[in-house]
Amino acid sequence: MAQQTILIADDSKTQLLHLKSILETAGYLTITANSGNQAIELSEKLNFDMIMLDIVMADGDGYKACRSIRKNPALTDIPIIMVSSKANPVDKHWAKRLGATDYIVKPFKDSEVLTKVATF
Repeated sequence: MAQQTILIADDSKTQLLHLKSILETAGYLTITANSGNQAIELSEKLNFDMIMLDIVMADGDGYKACRSIRKNPALTDIPIIMVSSKANPVDKHWAKRLGATDYIVKPFKDSEVLTKVATF
């Protein structure tokens, strides 16, 4: 099986590097974005097997990015996992309504990330 490529979008450099490290150690290729708007642009230009989006970002939040990516017919089948400190069930529900495939609450365990990613 070919190496899977995952787009990670988060405006926290610490979170980006942490997720990047977890995924690359497990054999995934990662590309990072610092905002929801950058994630939208990259998703339209490059091919990803999965997208991970933070919700709260300064330049285009994860909800907006998720909604925009889902509106693109070429991207509808790409799994999107929201990764956020927002643990409220309403936030999880809203993410799913906008097209998110799954949701991970920060802080997370490395094993949780790898289990969720492997599901798709």
